[in-house]
Amino acid sequence: MSSKNIVQQKGQVANKVSQEKSSGSNTTPGNFSISNPILWLALAVIVLYLPSIFFTFTELDDSIFIKEFQSYNQDLHNLVVSFGRGVFDATKDQYYRPLFLDSMILNYLFSAEGQNIASYHIANILFHLTSVLLLFRLFRLLGVKELHAFLLCLIFAVHPVLTEAVAWIPGRNDTILAIFTLSYLIFCINWVTTGVAKWLWLSIGFLLLAFFTKETAVFIAPTAFILLVIVLKRSWKESRMMVQYGVMAGCFALWYIARSMATLKPVPFDIAQVIQDFIHRLPLVIQYLGKIFLPFNLSVFPILEDTTYIYGVIALVLLIALIYLNHKREWRYIGAGLGIFLLFLLPILLIPHTLNEQTFEHRLYLPLMGMMLALSQTALVFNRLTDKQLLTGGIYLTIACGVINYSHQQHFKDPISFWTQAEETSPHSAYAVMMYASRLTDKSDVKRSYDLMRYAYKLNPKEKYLNFYMGQMLQNEDSVIASEPYLLVEKQVSDYILCDFLLARVAMEKKDYTGAIKYLETYLNRNKYDDKANNNLMLLYFQTNQRDKAIALVDKMRRNGLAVPAQFLQQLGIK
Repeated sequence: MSSKNIVQQKGQVANKVSQEKSSGSNTTPGNFSISNPILWLALAVIVLYLPSIFFTFTELDDSIFIKEFQSYNQDLHNLVVSFGRGVFDATKDQYYRPLFLDSMILNYLFSAEGQNIASYHIANILFHLTSVLLLFRLFRLLGVKELHAFLLCLIFAVHPVLTEAVAWIPGRNDTILAIFTLSYLIFCINWVTTGVAKWLWLSIGFLLLAFFTKETAVFIAPTAFILLVIVLKRSWKESRMMVQYGVMAGCFALWYIARSMATLKPVPFDIAQVIQDFIHRLPLVIQYLGKIFLPFNLSVFPILEDTTYIYGVIALVLLIALIYLNHKREWRYIGAGLGIFLLFLLPILLIPHTLNEQTFEHRLYLPLMGMMLALSQTALVFNRLTDKQLLTGGIYLTIACGVINYSHQQHFKDPISFWTQAEETSPHSAYAVMMYASRLTDKSDVKRSYDLMRYAYKLNPKEKYLNFYMGQMLQNEDSVIASEPYLLVEKQVSDYILCDFLLARVAMEKKDYTGAIKYLETYLNRNKYDDKANNNLMLLYFQTNQRDKAIALVDKMRRNGLAVPAQFLQQLGIK
């Protein structure tokens, strides 16, 4: 061997040791590399979540975005329209999620007749898989030892607290946000460390995409600062950092302008109420810690009131112990990871109580990444076990998490499974009780269904859709007139489409044929394919001698592909 080769080999070894030291990683006996880590991470995600492909609707938002939004999803022009409207409603919504809406439009293109739900689940799995692989890439870029990065990402891939983000179709909003967030962080770091222009442009693009996915993106900039300045020890004053500050400000300004121009419902801002809601939700941090370290009390529809603090307190003690007992701890990673964890929790704590009471677990998607970064250097086992022992233990932990995850996945397979678990785990949620009660359709369950509906009404008489269900229940009990006040309240609360259909029956009961016609016409303007409503309206036109309107309705029904009963055609003299 030549002296030149020996010098090169020594240089490579020196560089490797230097990199290991600068990363804060600790060498352990039995050091070895993982073969094909990307393949193993991908396999873990696919094997675990493959059963979700066969799940149906949960009927929590997924049926809205797939069934009710079918006509919206059919029009590719709406890929642009999404940037100017709210997510649930064009003008009556406070949520701005344009890229979520666009993901549903694009998903529609790959779905048979637009409603093949399996393709939506496949997309969710791919979104999660992409996030896992990007997280592994980020950890390696930050200098986390390969084995540690692999094990942490493997646990992240199968962690039960993230089940909702993958198995529940609307949960993709957080996985999509994670994809754009991680991509931005990777390209931002590449730009600051190399100065290559393409990384700058890619960082700009992905930061913009993150903003238009969810407003949580406002916390990506401070996250990038933490990683660059604290973990990678870059000077906050260097020129490339200054360029990134400009990128962050510019992307925020573009998003803010676009959001301001969208037809959103104004969000009332009361600083006293914001502080009150923040204090009210602060204990959620302890609850979320419990679900991360001891994921035994998961819920498809959790609320603060019905979630135990026991696991959270134990988890907090465990986290403190892991940090305190680890004598070779790297404070850069601990501080950065916990800081990122809390940063991405902040928007959850600031959600107005009147807007959303639920403490959904899919919101932990980004915060959990911060916790994993902290654990990359704080877990006691990383410094006391050989790599082989660590890998063995990590695989056992992954299997345990996978088993819990698979069990929790089953709660998302259909509406009954979903709302049964929701009511069991959140008995003080009027919405959960209401939705469970409305799905007890068997004759033997009717009394229990009605009892639960009345209980939900006691919990919160202003709950969205609850007054509709109360009105529907009364009509099923032949108390048609008594249902009217509830249905009128629901129209004010949510303007739920079926209220008009039931109010038409109330008007008929009161012999108010003009009112019945008005309600049915309003209903059919929003649901033109309802055979029963079209036939009822036709009968009312006959009953009130409105032949011209009856003929016009026949023409509409035919254009919409609906069959017109022969007796109607005969009475109108139409072939």
